[in-house]
Amino acid sequence: MSVKSHFILPALLAILAGCMSSGTQPLLTSAYVAGVPASEIAGNHAIFVATSRSKAEDPNVVFAGNRSDNLNYVRVNVTVPKVHKAGNIERRKDKEPADPLKYFTASEVVAFQNSPQFVQTLSADVAARGGRALIFVHGYNTSFDSAVYRMTQIVHDSGYTGTPVLFSWASGAKTRDYIYDKESASAARDQLEQLLRIVSNSGARRVDIIAHSMGTWITMEALRQLAITNNRTLGGKLGDVVLASPDIDVDVFKSQMRRYGKPDKPFIVLLSADDRALKMSGILSGSRPRVGDYKDAASLAEYGVEVVDLSDAKSRDRFNHTKFADNPAMVRLLGQRLREDDGYASDRDVTDRIRLLQRGLM
Repeated sequence: MSVKSHFILPALLAILAGCMSSGTQPLLTSAYVAGVPASEIAGNHAIFVATSRSKAEDPNVVFAGNRSDNLNYVRVNVTVPKVHKAGNIERRKDKEPADPLKYFTASEVVAFQNSPQFVQTLSADVAARGGRALIFVHGYNTSFDSAVYRMTQIVHDSGYTGTPVLFSWASGAKTRDYIYDKESASAARDQLEQLLRIVSNSGARRVDIIAHSMGTWITMEALRQLAITNNRTLGGKLGDVVLASPDIDVDVFKSQMRRYGKPDKPFIVLLSADDRALKMSGILSGSRPRVGDYKDAASLAEYGVEVVDLSDAKSRDRFNHTKFADNPAMVRLLGQRLREDDGYASDRDVTDRIRLLQRGLM
């Protein structure tokens, strides 16, 4: 490494921290949720989790950044405080006392010893919620607790009423772990494919996917693998595939789409020209453009995707990398799309409403 690179690489990685985990914190705390008045709680959400992470030494952290050869399964119950504002994740700072009146709080983690136990409980929840399931795949530099809270925030703010399923891969949750995270993403492809099959066989009539940043690469690889096995639509159950700020080389994405084939229902790609995190990722990748800040939307549309340009949308993230979730208008419209009944006409209608963001209707 040259002297110049020695100084540039850490600087780029520091900027890439915009994906951004606030650092690993214990998910479970001593906060007493049961005694909090119901009037002070805005929501209580049961998040199903399948993870390629290994168990943490601290049981309150639950899962660490190390990789596991097998999927691990839990269900996390999370409360959202009444003071919550759409687009925010109100969470305590390090060493600050946990308080369910102020912060997102995990009240319980239920572990499943094996896949059959997980499937049994998941299937019951899917049946009770109308046969809809949503899988979220997080991005780079994301700790387990941050992934759980982001999934909760998306579900809560979007008004999603189906079964939420988080796929949490083994991110190191440190800025310097960009390469480690990319390798962890590669290692998790088969496990995400396994989860997709599990959820589609759980009794769900429709399975939607939202993936963010580096998580979009894992998602595309898993979908590509399903296509190779002639099951690219999960037996007709695959609903919307939303790729938010994709951290994927444009040529790689086009190759993935060619192998997958033109989707029966267009994939939704949310991109933004002012995404600073992706600009730095592109530099680290040899000045290669990323899908999430790509200028030639028309060339992407040829592969069967709906491109939604969020360049004019506001973000709470100074790196403009999480607009899909932290922009209140965007997350509400996304939820409206996911709540629509099956059918291309309604999908088109909601996609058009999402596109209103491009004209500055915030």
